[in-house]
Amino acid sequence: MGGSFFCVFNGARLFLSLHMVMICFMHKGYTYGVEGKIASHTVSVSSLLPSPSCSPSTSKASSRKSTLEVIHKHGPCSPLVQDHNPLNHTEVLLQDESRVKWIQSQSSNRGDGLKASAMVSLPAKSGFTIGTGNYVVTIGLGMPKKDLTLVFDTGSGLTWTQCEPCIGSCYTQSEPIFNPSQSSSYANISCASTSCSQLGGSGCSGSTCLYSITYGDQSFSMGFFATEKLTITPTEVIDNFEFGCGQDNSGLFGRAAGLVGLSDNSISFVEQTAAKYGKYFSYCLPSTTSYTGHLTFGKDGGAPSSVSFTPLSKVPQSTQFYGISILGITLGGNRLSIPSMAFSSGGAIIDSGTVITRLPPTAYSALRTAFRNAMANYTMAPALSILDTCYDFSKESTIKVPLITFSFAGGVDADLGPKGIFFIASASQVCLAFAPNRADSNLGIYGNTQQKTFEVVYDVAGGKLGFGSNGCS
Repeated sequence: MGGSFFCVFNGARLFLSLHMVMICFMHKGYTYGVEGKIASHTVSVSSLLPSPSCSPSTSKASSRKSTLEVIHKHGPCSPLVQDHNPLNHTEVLLQDESRVKWIQSQSSNRGDGLKASAMVSLPAKSGFTIGTGNYVVTIGLGMPKKDLTLVFDTGSGLTWTQCEPCIGSCYTQSEPIFNPSQSSSYANISCASTSCSQLGGSGCSGSTCLYSITYGDQSFSMGFFATEKLTITPTEVIDNFEFGCGQDNSGLFGRAAGLVGLSDNSISFVEQTAAKYGKYFSYCLPSTTSYTGHLTFGKDGGAPSSVSFTPLSKVPQSTQFYGISILGITLGGNRLSIPSMAFSSGGAIIDSGTVITRLPPTAYSALRTAFRNAMANYTMAPALSILDTCYDFSKESTIKVPLITFSFAGGVDADLGPKGIFFIASASQVCLAFAPNRADSNLGIYGNTQQKTFEVVYDVAGGKLGFGSNGCS
């Protein structure tokens, strides 16, 4: 976050003109106002665009004990080879919209999207998408261990993967589908167990517990609820981890083998590993698809000392999402005039799987107007799906971008870098990465674009969320 900046002229006390003050505060690609507050970034357009080659991060977190590498599933570092095709940005945003509708429906309907049911054959719905974000990690499952690449998601509780035999249908994934009959550590969970009852119903096949998870766009996974050995790193192994062994799965999951659920509920990874990791995890999402980040469990190795914590808040009518309190937005050093009720009426969550931050329309309108005014010297480009403020930077070598700062409860300010401000389709279509909800009363979502390069720390046991700058490339 912010630091202090000083100009000293031979130790003398000088009376500086406004012009001299501005020169004093022109430093390191930033423009500062007379009070020393950053007003804008000056960045090269080429630095905003991803590279075609993979540049693994040299993150400090790599030395921590329980750390997984985080990779953008469509980038050059991705093990999901078929996902290296150029991104269809419109499709990404449509998937994102589906996810937002699902999250907001869960919040308003008191559901968690998970229910147990009898095993039934459902028609394949290959045209539907789960929209669960862009970032994957690779973990080991079973004995002997089989590596699986899974989407990680702070908005979902159940961890699941596709399993043989596919009784209904299985979508195409990069790695071989997990076969529980080849693992000596696999066991089904009894229908009479407490774990089964926590799924929200009593779906059974004989005495064996079944699960069925359906997302708002009708993507689904269903199969046996089971336990298995989960390998995080060679020295970090979790026995009897409860997961969904999906034998009927449908949706465009991007060739990932399934999902790691990191939400705050009774069956999530966070709750199941509470004794080991203290309900504490952090991640850093890379600045572009060409870099890697990390997902770290527990406090081992410590989070960066620069982390500032805001209280986690309760989300109305839901227990699984991580609520945060947004108090205001500053653009170019000026606090936007947004009534506090605009943020408080619907509340907000932070979500690893939502790409574009959703703001109350009152707040979005103020941000868009101020941003367009600050960027008035640049050529606008056509809207991209839900994004209505886009620019053509194809003829620019450098651009000046106003700093956007989010203020959270507890006195925490998060200064967004340029890659946390824009959704970039190409140099000729660079869009402001925010969208409005339908009403101020809708749940707001702080998305993953705005989380890039921050060390985002979830101290679930302590009831707080931290932001640390420069967590990864």
